[in-house]
Amino acid sequence: MSALLNKRRAGVLLHISSLPGKGECGDMGQEAFNFINFLHDVGATVWQTLPLGMPHGDGSPYQCLSAHAGNPAFISIEWLDKKGWLPSEENCSDCHGGHAFWKSCLVGKAFYGFQSSAKRADQQDFKRFCKEKADWLDDFALFIALRNVFGHKCWNQWPEALKQRRPQALKESRELLKSVIESIKFEQYVFFRQWYELKAYAMDKNVLLFGDIPIFVSYDSADVWANREVFKLNTAGDMDVVAGVPPDYFSEFGQRWGNPHYDWDYLSKTDFQWWIERIKSQNEMFDILRIDHFRGLEAAWEIPANESTAINGQWVKAPGHELLKAIQSAFPNLALIAEDLGIITEEVEALRDDFNLPGMKILQFAFDGHPDNPYLPMNFDHNAVAYTGTHDNDTTLGWFESLNDAEKQRVYDYLGWSTLPMPDALVHAALGSAANLTVIPMQDILRLGSADRMNTPGTIEGNWRWRLNWSQLTEENAGRFAHFVGMFGRHL
Repeated sequence: MSALLNKRRAGVLLHISSLPGKGECGDMGQEAFNFINFLHDVGATVWQTLPLGMPHGDGSPYQCLSAHAGNPAFISIEWLDKKGWLPSEENCSDCHGGHAFWKSCLVGKAFYGFQSSAKRADQQDFKRFCKEKADWLDDFALFIALRNVFGHKCWNQWPEALKQRRPQALKESRELLKSVIESIKFEQYVFFRQWYELKAYAMDKNVLLFGDIPIFVSYDSADVWANREVFKLNTAGDMDVVAGVPPDYFSEFGQRWGNPHYDWDYLSKTDFQWWIERIKSQNEMFDILRIDHFRGLEAAWEIPANESTAINGQWVKAPGHELLKAIQSAFPNLALIAEDLGIITEEVEALRDDFNLPGMKILQFAFDGHPDNPYLPMNFDHNAVAYTGTHDNDTTLGWFESLNDAEKQRVYDYLGWSTLPMPDALVHAALGSAANLTVIPMQDILRLGSADRMNTPGTIEGNWRWRLNWSQLTEENAGRFAHFVGMFGRHL
């Protein structure tokens, strides 16, 4: 286990998009620094976010256009303005199409300002960035440029020469779209520069950044277009099987995610180089990483592509032991956490334990009346991460209010008839557990109900939109959380 995970810590789960601000989603501007100040003030030393990639139209951070690139919607325009790269009279009044498009316009205009007025050191830094990230950035920038040309159609609907990445077609496109490609690279440069400034500030405040790696990547992504051999695709480049999970707690029909599965034979022959590069990107950005759907490294649910639900799939083995061994060899000090939720077998537990990875303990899953329930705090060990709930759960208050009277009584029975109201009683139990790390969703600190949940699995409408409002954080809320953190020895 990494030394970072060997201490008692408290963290808060809040995605960048949920930060307050004027736009349609939060960004890496002043409010992100304000949130780090809040964490520091209450004694929390971990900030967990969702994946920071560039999502598709539904906004899900678990279905992104690249496994490496950052979401340009998180760029702070004020930062660009302070750099002097935006014209002083710029208000982008001619931009239409919503905040994301407006922001993209401004970043594009800032690139012209950067080219004409940026300091030599900044221009050299941009060149260095492009060179260092070329392994993924060159393909990503071309992919996004072409995707824009073809009206955001999936790459398998592009002209055959570009779909099949024929060298002459790629060369001609790079030349034709040169200025657009450079602007996309600049957008990524700005994203990462802002992120690393935020990370440096977090380090000064003794706050660790905790990131999330979706096990699968989107079919409509630069990764699949540029690395087709890594995935299970037929000769036409289409998927015969797609990823998902069988029916479980979240959905009676399972979840048909639609991602391509990995060609593990190819990855094994190449010493898992694609995965190593992916971990490298995220390890540079974060202090702690979680592999989402960790059980897919032992066996993954393969669904025939023509099936509309996830019911008729099958478990197919994956070489998780070999992959984790390669990751451990490349990154011996990596602080890695396994998202071991869902249908977990002895083989999955063995894979997690063989590499001494902390698993996740969700208190909302604990109260089924069985004393051997692994999510009951009395069954935790130190090498675990405790949560009241995750981004996929209802808020704790919403969850509790949905229970019947007998179920509510059972919860309080386990909690020793605490006089604390919900969600405070569950937050108290999570922070008081033996787990070295406890992470509380911000909504639970604020005592918010179901209307403020982040995501409802198996649905595509109304998710990922929750925003924090500082007026919701009272002195009582902040003080109560800080008291719990200190009382249970989780502050540094």
